[in-house]
Amino acid sequence: MSIISRRTLVDQVTRASAGFAAAYLASHYQSASLCAANPNGSTPKPLRLGIQLYSLREFPVDIALQHAKDLGFEQVEFYDGMLPVDSTAEQIARIRQRVSDLGMAISAHGVNAFTADAAASRRIFELAKALGARCITADPDPNALASLDVLVREFDIRIAIHNHGPGHRYNKVVDVLRVIEDHDERIGACADLGHYIRSGEKPLEVIRLLKGRLYGIHLKDFATMAADAKGVILGRGHLDVQAVFGALVDAKFPLDGALSLEYEENPQDPIDDIRQCVAVAKQALAKLE
Repeated sequence: MSIISRRTLVDQVTRASAGFAAAYLASHYQSASLCAANPNGSTPKPLRLGIQLYSLREFPVDIALQHAKDLGFEQVEFYDGMLPVDSTAEQIARIRQRVSDLGMAISAHGVNAFTADAAASRRIFELAKALGARCITADPDPNALASLDVLVREFDIRIAIHNHGPGHRYNKVVDVLRVIEDHDERIGACADLGHYIRSGEKPLEVIRLLKGRLYGIHLKDFATMAADAKGVILGRGHLDVQAVFGALVDAKFPLDGALSLEYEENPQDPIDDIRQCVAVAKQALAKLE
């Protein structure tokens, strides 16, 4: 029987204590994150429905936010037209407080262009940080990726590359997969399912292929798989909303991801159309719980 020296024993106890502390802290912060999303301590919702505020682009920002609340959204995704990147600290703080007062969260800001100008890219990340947003939806130049690798690590904020349909550089899902390959895992995709439909891509296959790097969804539907397709109420075109939500759960879409309805039709009077989209989405969400 060997005799353990006092120094060896102390080292073993120290390592064991450190391991226990690390496990405890990991568990603690995971629990805190879940409680933040569910303040009543209930089981976390698998998905949180938000809106890209471009859907309400003809309204002043305060009225648009009130509409978002009244329509039943849990989070909002800003775009430059309602909250420019060069907004002052006071303007950003006011908007963040307004969203909080309405009981909603800010999921993302975009779609933002990124170039080789690293200073300009940093300003966008600083805006997202000030908003408390975990995601920036983006249309980056290929020569921006090197600086984005640095920024996502520094800020721990995700980049979600957005597709804009036929003719765009990120037209097909493979175009996004190619550009994110070999880059930081926080650089991923915001899948605009409507534009993928216009590009002849199947939404469920898109979600499957982007699993693990899918941080945003722009939820929209089109009547046909064609470049000139007309946008329609969710579920009236090629989008199977229930199947999409199930696929997102299977793909472990993050709880703090930007799931945003984006309805681009009828901009002067979109409220009733959006309300119909929300009804379809919430009926599908209820079947997940």
